[in-house]
Amino acid sequence: MSVDTVSLTGWGRTAPTTAVRFRPRSQQEAVAVVRGRGPRGALARGSGRAPGDAAQNAGGSVLDMTGLARIGAVDPAAGTVRCEAGVSLERLLRVLLPLGWLPPVLPEAGGITVGGAIGSDVHGSGHPADGSFTRHVGALELLTADGEVRTVLPGTALFEATAGGLGLTGVILSATLRLRRAPCARMLVSTERAGDLDEVLARLTTGGDRQPYASAWLDLLARGRATGRGIITRGEHAPPDPYPAGEHTPPFVRPAHDRRIHSAQRTTAGLLTKAGALTKTGALTRAGALAGAGLWAPAAAGLPALPVPSGPLGRASAALCHEIRYRSAPRARGGESWPVPAFFLAPDAAPGTARLHGGGGLVRYRFSVGYDHTETLHRVVRRIAAHRAPVLRAVLRRLGAADPGWLSFASPGWVLSLDLPAALPSLARLLDGVDEEVAAAGGRVCLAADSRMRPETAAAMYPRLAEFRALREALGATDAFRSDLARRLGL
Repeated sequence: MSVDTVSLTGWGRTAPTTAVRFRPRSQQEAVAVVRGRGPRGALARGSGRAPGDAAQNAGGSVLDMTGLARIGAVDPAAGTVRCEAGVSLERLLRVLLPLGWLPPVLPEAGGITVGGAIGSDVHGSGHPADGSFTRHVGALELLTADGEVRTVLPGTALFEATAGGLGLTGVILSATLRLRRAPCARMLVSTERAGDLDEVLARLTTGGDRQPYASAWLDLLARGRATGRGIITRGEHAPPDPYPAGEHTPPFVRPAHDRRIHSAQRTTAGLLTKAGALTKTGALTRAGALAGAGLWAPAAAGLPALPVPSGPLGRASAALCHEIRYRSAPRARGGESWPVPAFFLAPDAAPGTARLHGGGGLVRYRFSVGYDHTETLHRVVRRIAAHRAPVLRAVLRRLGAADPGWLSFASPGWVLSLDLPAALPSLARLLDGVDEEVAAAGGRVCLAADSRMRPETAAAMYPRLAEFRALREALGATDAFRSDLARRLGL
């Protein structure tokens, strides 16, 4: 087992802190770390995809779980697989898909590990039908504060505290997952543009069950009647063998020729040529690089992989990128065939995008409000659009029934996820105001993505937080398992 002292941040690169990092290669080594922890406690960390400080432990011990990454055999009769906590969802997908199976839930970032997916109780674009990740966990092995490994089953208090519990009940070592059948390694995808937020909401609401995976990219720099305009992407699993004999496309190979590629390239080139006035500010160069890096188009589009710029993304650059993305999208097009990974894991096609927000990194702000509080969503979108922040990414989805975890984020309603520059002037005041609106509407801010929320806000949004604290105390986990986020919010 290797040991070193390192500076760690979340994926958003905010608030770095130093910890002693252990890399266990077996359960016995993980047990030794927990039993030998110091006064600042220990915390499990996966691939570091938490945007905020949920996977940091200043002055304490951090267990890098990526060395525990074995995948067991699939049980075809039960439709399950047992795997260790350090397996990434992308790797799990690559192993399972050729066998005709899929992980139960695929969020937008395939780099998340199984342990991280349980600790954050992640959800995907199919949440109304599929629920979140822990709904599909048949059992998990949890290393608790006393150094013992417990088998934890759904329906128990410990399971419900661990599901979405951000690693604060113990170290997840392995899990048994219930899988989904994959009829084909392809998805049938439809794309359409919507002129404002009302139209986006209406189209997402009336999508029906035939295409269970749906999300919308929003342009939060558009103003006036176009405020909240967006592009809606829906998907469904293709039926078995949709291609004629001899024309199969391997599931992880991008098609070499596609009319969409040439159409998108022509549109992009025309828009960038017309935007020559922005060249002096560097916005033209950055926007072109962003387009090439896949930040405005799906990974399956096959655009050239130009480098992501190292400097911060300005308002003019962001506005141009949004204009390119919106105008390049079809007004309505359906029936396109994409590889499964290109559909589910497209945002992972552009690594290092946190650099675009400058030296301060990015803040990911993810909140939800119920369907009966749509006006709150409208007010928040108008507020952010009026602030003119260079929002690189804004994704809107629908959520279904609430999940069992005491600190699980998802509940019926709308969820909007934003990436904002951490150094944006008055960002704290802006988001504190949004927190108040969301809390007043009975909504939530996602703890797993958070890097700046106040403790009283978290307590108001998560009514079972007192039970969570009590269980942690009873397990001896309060002093044993700590994180920067837990200290900040009093979890």
